[in-house]
Amino acid sequence: MFKITIIDGYIDEPTCLGVPPYISPYPRYITGAILKQDKKNQISYYTIDQIRQKDDFSFLLKNNLIIVIAGTSVPGKYLAGYPISPNEIKKFLEKITVKKILVGPAAKHGFGIQGGRKTYDSVLLKNIFDLIISGDPEIVIKKYLENNLKTKDINISEKRKNAHSIKDYANLGSKIVKQHPYFPDYIIAEIETYRGCPRTITGGCSFCSEPAKGLPDFRPINDIVEEIQNLYKQGIKAFRLGNQPCIFSYQSIDSGKIEFPRPNPPALTELFSKIRIVAPGLKTLHIDNANPGVIARYPKEAETIAKTIVKYHTPGDVAAMGVESVDPVVIKNNNLKATPDESLQAIKLINKIGSKRGNNGMPELLPGLNFVFGLAGETKNTFTLNYEFLKYILDGNLLLRRINLRQVIPIPGTRIYDDIGDKFVKKNKYLFKHFKNKIRTKIEKPMLEKIIPKGTIIRDVYTEKTQGKLMFCRQIGSYPLLIGVPGINEKNKFIDVKIVDYGFRSITGIPYPLDVNTASRETLESIPGIGKKRTNRILANRPFKSKEELKKSLDDLEIFDRILGFVKF
Repeated sequence: MFKITIIDGYIDEPTCLGVPPYISPYPRYITGAILKQDKKNQISYYTIDQIRQKDDFSFLLKNNLIIVIAGTSVPGKYLAGYPISPNEIKKFLEKITVKKILVGPAAKHGFGIQGGRKTYDSVLLKNIFDLIISGDPEIVIKKYLENNLKTKDINISEKRKNAHSIKDYANLGSKIVKQHPYFPDYIIAEIETYRGCPRTITGGCSFCSEPAKGLPDFRPINDIVEEIQNLYKQGIKAFRLGNQPCIFSYQSIDSGKIEFPRPNPPALTELFSKIRIVAPGLKTLHIDNANPGVIARYPKEAETIAKTIVKYHTPGDVAAMGVESVDPVVIKNNNLKATPDESLQAIKLINKIGSKRGNNGMPELLPGLNFVFGLAGETKNTFTLNYEFLKYILDGNLLLRRINLRQVIPIPGTRIYDDIGDKFVKKNKYLFKHFKNKIRTKIEKPMLEKIIPKGTIIRDVYTEKTQGKLMFCRQIGSYPLLIGVPGINEKNKFIDVKIVDYGFRSITGIPYPLDVNTASRETLESIPGIGKKRTNRILANRPFKSKEELKKSLDDLEIFDRILGFVKF
């Protein structure tokens, strides 16, 4: 029997997210492997944020083994936590004389510190770790335990035989979610549907690490459903089918034979419907990645799948499309997956099926676009073409829930790493900065105003983080909208909000309905038309027992009518 601690340093890969409130498959599969080796093994799970709060790390010495999950190959901006850095690993573990293992993207590719910079080589941490596993951690770790923590004859690059072979690991490991600090209310489980990319046949996109995983290996439908059933029994109510390059390509026909295989609508219908049967009370069921090239080539099948998603999912969903660039030169030089026309067709199709507003206040399903900068062939004209493309979408009244702009991270093993590295990132550094600001002001803010008109009520928003007098909140889901709520300070609860204003990438909301007799000054002042003087008048005259009493305290019937749209008595 072994005593083992798993430290979740969070991961962010092209097809998988494990930054809170997400929990990735890594800690779940690893837990399953440990328990499959011996069900008596004792496992403790900590997030890196929990470790950061500790002053004394001596408790780690009580273990036989410490497993660190780490690495971001597509780092972004995070609210609930941020991934572990190499310097933190040294700080926390350098003096801990216990067997230690590093797994995740950091072990495979190195640490992606920020966009535009090459990865930090994990070999530089070899004096800290006994094993740096570049293969599938659950497979290697099980053999390592069976070998009584001896590294001899351990193949650190060993991978699973096939997607079905992780079934027992996924099911046994589901119980680890109970140790997550956000369990049970604010945690979403990232679910793997398949590994590999159909475009491996042609090498895939120049910057992407997914082709290194080979051709698609689909998990059986019943394996996925059984894993979700086990997680649901543990108490998980939010799921994202996100750990794949394209949900529309799950169980696709002729996969592995052609670059863009034909989608398989019946497989998606069976998957989603069975999930709803085994997890009837789920609160979130979302997707992530969708290949615009697949959707454009097979519009009939794609439309059927989109309708299936909308039928069984929960609103506020996002189909994240890797457009990367609409510059024909960049598309050709980097073997990107879609032309501008194909991307536009995919955007129109998702808008057609998913733009209707759902019961939580958000549109059912909208496209999100990912753009990558620093690719081969990029020029000033690239930025112009990308802006014109987004402006065309905005002017055409098409909706985009998310526009993700990032600089490429050259990852070892990718074509861009070997050919150009960060050459174009450095060359176009200021063009990217200017472009980013331009998109924030001229595209994203007006897009938010179209998606969420003033007065929209957004339901089940989780109060997450305070900054001064402002509380930042989000729904649980795929790329949830950031909402600032002035004047409240109670964290970790669900509220409804009514939208009153917009930022560049966020919106401002007021708790709805608002108790005018207890609301803070900051909250009252945020109601359109109130201002400081009327707020002072309200504060001086409350409590109000009726609408009439409130009406008497104000000097403007129009303002009174406006307030009635927010308050209760």
